[in-house]
Amino acid sequence: MHTNQGATSTIDPLDTLLRMADTLGSLSRYAAESAEHATAGPPPAPAPSAGIEYLHGGPEITRAIHDALREARHEILTAQPDGPRPDATLDEAYEAVRGHLARGVAMRTLYQHSSRFHEATKRYVSCVQEQGAQVRTLPEFFNRMIVIDGEVSFIPADDDRTSAVLVRDPAVNGFLTDVFEKAWDRAEPYPFRPVRAADAACEVIPDLRRAIRKLLIEGRSDKAIARRLGISLRSVQGHVSCLRDEFGAQHRFQLGYLMGIAEHS
Repeated sequence: MHTNQGATSTIDPLDTLLRMADTLGSLSRYAAESAEHATAGPPPAPAPSAGIEYLHGGPEITRAIHDALREARHEILTAQPDGPRPDATLDEAYEAVRGHLARGVAMRTLYQHSSRFHEATKRYVSCVQEQGAQVRTLPEFFNRMIVIDGEVSFIPADDDRTSAVLVRDPAVNGFLTDVFEKAWDRAEPYPFRPVRAADAACEVIPDLRRAIRKLLIEGRSDKAIARRLGISLRSVQGHVSCLRDEFGAQHRFQLGYLMGIAEHS
């Protein structure tokens, strides 16, 4: 790590992560807009090295991901930012990756902090860690992403994730890998042993509270914050209530104003 001794300010890791989230979000929106324009009229002639393919519908996306995973040789990077996933989805995910882990393909996965409170996720993480995978968590992450060997990537093409973009372009894959690596460096290791919810709360709630503060200052709704942090709307409202008490705010909008002042004081 390089240190600039002459610097007079520090970089907030969470602020950097939020900027990366916006950057990747813009990339996904660009992909979606490009797909809409492509279907609006006669399809244009493909570029010589476009390296972009649009996938539509769950079966087509799943099939393309499984085909790409079968070709994995070195490392699989995955980001799963929506909080705990259903048990059946985790079982399917384990079936999809255990063969790759057994033949020595490295795997790193990023979850959100909220996954530490989910029993099925903890069981899944325990299984894949026993086979050599690495798992870390963040208070917030950008959109869902899979990068295979730095050569093939998948990102969503729309908000409801019924479409995806398969990326083979080296420049875009390099960008996505770099975003993942920067987030990985700031993430917290997933506990190797099961922890009680109270123990996990002590570790992750300060990060969650900081993320909620920043998103409130940005003017995000409670619903948007819940989706972005992978926690329930009720949990967000509980944190907002605690912040209102802390800052002596009468209502949500006053809270955002007071926190904004404190942020820049």
